Amino acid sequence: MAKKVSKNSRVGQRAANAGSGKEHVKVVKAVKDPVTGKYTYKKQIVHKDDVKAFFADAK
Repeated sequence: MAKKVSKNSRVGQRAANAGSGKEHVKVVKAVKDPVTGKYTYKKQIVHKDDVKAFFADAK
């Protein structure tokens, strides 16, 4: 039978995994093709602090 993990050890594990992935978001930007006029979508996973920089890029 498996031992139950104490609450204190789970809190310590969460602190160790603090920067694991909850600070990243998936962003989608529509990009218009100048030749055909059709839209394509650029998808990327970026840090939540870099979202404005992603949308600020011209391309």
